[in-house]
Amino acid sequence: MRNDEPAEARSVLIATQDVPYGMTLVRFLEIDGYRLERCHDAKGVLRVVGRKEFDIIILDLELSEEGDIELVSFVRRQSPEAEVILLFDVAKIERAIEGIRHGAYFYLPKTSPPTDIALVVGKALRNKRARTAVNQYEQGLFEETIGATPAMKRVVEMIAKVGPTDSTVLLIGESGTGKEILANTIHRVSPRRDMSFVAINCAALPQALLESEMFGHVKGAFTGADSDKPGLFDEADGGSIFLDEIADMALITQAKLLRVLQNGESRPVGASVSKRVNVRVIAATNRDLVEAVAQNQFREDLYFRLNVVQIRIPPLRERMDAMPALVNHFLNRYNAKFDKNVREIDEHAQVLLRNYSYPGNVRELESIIAHGVIMCDGERLAAKDLPEQVQRGFGPALALPDHAADHIPTLSEMEAQLIQSALEKLNGNQTEAAKRLGISRSTLWRKMKEYEIRV
Repeated sequence: MRNDEPAEARSVLIATQDVPYGMTLVRFLEIDGYRLERCHDAKGVLRVVGRKEFDIIILDLELSEEGDIELVSFVRRQSPEAEVILLFDVAKIERAIEGIRHGAYFYLPKTSPPTDIALVVGKALRNKRARTAVNQYEQGLFEETIGATPAMKRVVEMIAKVGPTDSTVLLIGESGTGKEILANTIHRVSPRRDMSFVAINCAALPQALLESEMFGHVKGAFTGADSDKPGLFDEADGGSIFLDEIADMALITQAKLLRVLQNGESRPVGASVSKRVNVRVIAATNRDLVEAVAQNQFREDLYFRLNVVQIRIPPLRERMDAMPALVNHFLNRYNAKFDKNVREIDEHAQVLLRNYSYPGNVRELESIIAHGVIMCDGERLAAKDLPEQVQRGFGPALALPDHAADHIPTLSEMEAQLIQSALEKLNGNQTEAAKRLGISRSTLWRKMKEYEIRV
């Protein structure tokens, strides 16, 4: 053998129309202990891929006169764990570059000697094994921290099914439930995993700026546009884009997003022509989009485009079995970040953490543990190290409205009063208020606008 890779589980498919060259590669790689299979046309690839599992697929881009890039996409969908190495005609290198954008690992000229092919195959195999080890660790951590309730098992099952496809996904859940983490997980189990994952909060930017950020702009499109600027869809080309708080997107921007989903076309602000993009869209919201459609705040056609697969993420209070793993995960993270050595949590603090309601969900829990690690002086985190609202066992006390002593406030009234109280206590510091409330700055801004709260 010419390398020290173990022979087990090293299967390679060689798909090339050049039969003599294919046979040469087979004989050369067999010496290194690979299990080889060969086919010489697109039909053979369609027949064998998906029926058998391969570690490496060497794919000739000239197997068919047209549709070769579609063949790359097919192979990545059917064998998402395989590394794809492309063989290309030197006069058609743009096809190879396009193949990389569709998830291929590497490309080589069809005139490459077998030694070069073997070298790249070895590197691809090592890359695959390293990625598999990382994925197995992350998958174990993900399953541990997400919880084992029936609802969360359903979430995991749906992600496992929809991940390897190119379907759009709509994540529904309260703020702070970990929608971006799940979106990233969907991307990582997809054939696009080696390409970019780009996330944007649609509520965090003014709408005019949001459109420019998403689709880019051309020079002179507006005041200050001194040069062409690519958008996030350009950055995510070949990969996935996560659109959080999608319900806050303006209708005009929704129309441009719909064009991307329908035709794969993105038009920069100020441009007269569109350009092609290949992006998977994962969207999320904590609002009822059906109600938003009924109120003409969200396009119905866009809703149906996004809602191909809908996954509801339960709030933390419905999956408290995940608490120990989450707490341990955040302890490790913030020990490293703040150079601390908090090894355990005392019983009183554990009781307080279990009994707290977590209106800010997982994001709030993370903030609470970060606070505790900072305040802890030793290796044992005590109740006194936790934020005040956790020590009290509930959020800040809310007074009933003055207009009726027996009035039971609605959740919206309580939320508005909680935000108002936090802002007053912090002298209008919105960043700190959002942090204390366990919500994002953009969510606080949106709720202040919704409840007409002024500082």
